[in-house]
Amino acid sequence: MQTMIYDSDAFCVLQLDWSGAQAAQHDTEADFSRGGYEIVDKFARKEIFLGGRAAEGFRTSVQQLIAQEPSSEEIDDFLDRYSALSRQPLHAH
Repeated sequence: MQTMIYDSDAFCVLQLDWSGAQAAQHDTEADFSRGGYEIVDKFARKEIFLGGRAAEGFRTSVQQLIAQEPSSEEIDDFLDRYSALSRQPLHAH
């Protein structure tokens, strides 16, 4: 299952959960060994996938950022740091 958690003119962030119904039945935290986050840089036409510890770190950083009630521009600036890591060109699917 994929859930769009952020969408702006510059970025889109999807939370991916491949554990599916199992996690929902057990009402557990996200299992990042079976999912993660996909960050799409719309202008650069690149994407990056964060799984495992990288996904956990991303989630923690996002929670801290959201607690500060950031503007869309501040969120995009935050995501731009991850975009610099991307080497995967965006493919439509």
